[in-house]
Amino acid sequence: MTVNYDELECRAPQDREADLFARLPGFLVQAAKDAPGLGNWLKGHDLASVNSREALASLPVLRKAELMERQQADPPFGGFANLSSIAGSRVFVSPGPIWEPQGLAADAWQSARAFYAAGIRPGDVVHNAFSYHLTPGGFILDEGARALGCTVFPAGVGNTEMQVDAAAALKPHVYCGTPDFLKVMLDKAGEMGRDLSSFRLGLVSGGALFPSLRDHYRDSGISVLQCYATAEFGVIAYEAADADGNPHPGMVLNENLILEIVRPGTGDPVADGEVGEVVVTSFNEAYPMVRLGTGDLSAVLPGASPCGRTNTRIKGWMGRADQRTKIKGMFVDPKQIAEVAKRHPEIGRARLVVSRDGERDAMTLQVEPISGTDPDAAVIGEALREITKLGGRVQVVQPGSLPNDGKVISDERDYAG
Repeated sequence: MTVNYDELECRAPQDREADLFARLPGFLVQAAKDAPGLGNWLKGHDLASVNSREALASLPVLRKAELMERQQADPPFGGFANLSSIAGSRVFVSPGPIWEPQGLAADAWQSARAFYAAGIRPGDVVHNAFSYHLTPGGFILDEGARALGCTVFPAGVGNTEMQVDAAAALKPHVYCGTPDFLKVMLDKAGEMGRDLSSFRLGLVSGGALFPSLRDHYRDSGISVLQCYATAEFGVIAYEAADADGNPHPGMVLNENLILEIVRPGTGDPVADGEVGEVVVTSFNEAYPMVRLGTGDLSAVLPGASPCGRTNTRIKGWMGRADQRTKIKGMFVDPKQIAEVAKRHPEIGRARLVVSRDGERDAMTLQVEPISGTDPDAAVIGEALREITKLGGRVQVVQPGSLPNDGKVISDERDYAG
């Protein structure tokens, strides 16, 4: 189980980093020409000089709301796709709506590594219960499984009894789909008197694989691992199994991607270990996403995976990063709180806590000072009012006391009451 899919997974981390940033400037320059919407988005930046993480962080983060706006203004892709690279391929639409093209390369979404890390091998039969309708979910995993040499049954979603009948006849070794649908199938098979004991491995995504559910599958003789994937990038990171089929801690970042964890609402990278928004840059010529904010929260784990893969590990999905909150009838955005902190370099971290004071909304800006500084709460409060147009209390707290949960705005109002 420790054998790797390819040599890229085992490179020295410094070699991988050097390779990515040696390729990045040329890729950006060409992508800006091939995808005019991307070129307009990055206009004014010297793309040929973006050869380091610091330089990459100077580019704007593209968030999905902005991508949707540009696609609506210039359908279908907003100029963010290289049309010459998708002829003969597929086009999808995800909720939003956001349009996504499929690249022409085999395993364009890079899911084969996730299958391999889960113990799946050439010749295995895969029951793929992801949707093949409108969105790319089913195709993301289908392409990777077939690139690995597996045989795929494109089951899609729903029609549980038909899926159980098909699996009982085909006897697939691998389940692929959302974490909970496998249990639906197993329970239905029990009701129908069908034998689904051929399932021994699973690769799931699109929802939380709770420990109790993973244990239930293990008790049923099925080792189930998960991957983190999006329509824009395919598989971003994946779990790897040990010799007994148990997952190693964290998820391994896929190859040919640059991952950053930024403070929500900003483009500012956070320190390793701190929770923030997942921002990804890919080298996909057909759909060159540069610093796309996924809207998902995660954090970088220290060290390499025990499986031998040397790429960055992340904790996996930890919630959503969009914390834009309405207070006293006005929206406050995390980037406004970041602006307050930028104006006051004595602030290390800041967190806006929203609560109720009787029948009125109230907000308190909690700030951790940089060591050796003494923030002036009154002055910071003036900046808070100027930027948000709302008054609030400023509370200076002890360094390291704010929770490491990625929250810039914590809404603690009791909506149930």
